[in-house]
Amino acid sequence: MSLPPDDIAPFAARRQRLMDQMRAEGGGIAILTTAPEARRNRDAEYPYRHDSDFFYLTGFTEPDAWLVLVAGASDRSLLFCRPRNVEHEIWEGKRYGPEAAAAHFGFDDAHPVDALDELMPSLLLDHPTLYAPLAGDKRTDGRLHRWLAAAREASRGGHAPPSRQQDIRALLAGMRLIKDASEIAAMRRAAKISAGAHVRAMRVCRAGMREYELEAELLYEFRRHGAQSVAYNSIVAAGANACVLHYPAGEALLRDGDLVLIDAGCEVDSYASDITRTFPINGRYSGPQRALYDLTVAAQEAAAQATAPGRSFNDAHQAALRVLAQGMLDLKLLKGSLDGVLESGDYSRFYMHRTGHWLGLDVHDVGDYRQPGPAQGAERPWRKLETGMMLTIEPGIYVRPAGDVPEAYWNIGIRTEDDALVTDEGCELITRGVPVQAGEIEALMRE
Repeated sequence: MSLPPDDIAPFAARRQRLMDQMRAEGGGIAILTTAPEARRNRDAEYPYRHDSDFFYLTGFTEPDAWLVLVAGASDRSLLFCRPRNVEHEIWEGKRYGPEAAAAHFGFDDAHPVDALDELMPSLLLDHPTLYAPLAGDKRTDGRLHRWLAAAREASRGGHAPPSRQQDIRALLAGMRLIKDASEIAAMRRAAKISAGAHVRAMRVCRAGMREYELEAELLYEFRRHGAQSVAYNSIVAAGANACVLHYPAGEALLRDGDLVLIDAGCEVDSYASDITRTFPINGRYSGPQRALYDLTVAAQEAAAQATAPGRSFNDAHQAALRVLAQGMLDLKLLKGSLDGVLESGDYSRFYMHRTGHWLGLDVHDVGDYRQPGPAQGAERPWRKLETGMMLTIEPGIYVRPAGDVPEAYWNIGIRTEDDALVTDEGCELITRGVPVQAGEIEALMRE
């Protein structure tokens, strides 16, 4: 059994905010379930990870649980979860059970999950709108359809089932974009642990190691400081492997004179961190490596300067893109003018991804990158940044061998990524516990 959060108040506050939104739209009932357990093979299961939306509203981390919120004349929050079972708990660990869960997590009531089919049809009656994850998965959709059908059968007594359905994930995505104090605290802790892991990898890195050995150092540092999991599968890419964007840590040797790119972050209390650093295996950047590395850092600095309340999400990408494209021209990777390269998209040969993404309970967190509402012209404008948003800033450059590319830059892949909290003044890079400037990295590795 997972320990309850130190403070359940944020979860109750989020439930109330959601019910307030539902009431503002005429009231309704919301139904949300957590993620199912997944079989890996035979008697082994994948490590369990709860659904992020469900956790955001409940703080409850056991599988096979459902949340029901009623927004009307009087608000109610109900949890359906596994009952206590001594035999199962011998094998799987202690469960809360409905009574203890209601007390620990602040629900108005809680029931055994087996009571869902009996209670849900009547709970659905007399609510104009059903809020649920529509077309989420067959398991959830099937149960919702059965409950609605049963509610319609029971409606002959003068009660009516919901006449409208709305995807609850759209409301939750908007809420999750702005982090509250408890979320920011968890993300700061994840950022600190992950930064320490990257520092450890820099310190132990030696030619002759294999990629998976550096991955092991990262995992050790994550767990020994209390992170419950990785936020995503770690990328440890030596030499030319760094030009593969989602390359997993493999068996390749770390060779003297090459760079190694590490994209890795841990998860703390369900919140993700996401850091990338690229550093020389022997502790010193070569001339061509340093030129590309300094260019990437300059692009990140430009993007960070463009990350502030009122700026659009796309401003950081455009700022980084201009720096990178000019650098590609200066280093003879491209020919032409800056405006020409930007207009043609020729830069995408060496920089093919965007400069950031939302970060939170998921490493690629929920939330529209465009402003809600109708399009203005061909498409909707980019979303404006607000205080409390969390996003990554991660420019890169990836040079594969080609006849028209200077050979000195072949097989060099570089990415620099930090987690940015939007503040009233601009943004704070909360992952700078690991150095980013080339000289600082070289000094650290000399230690």
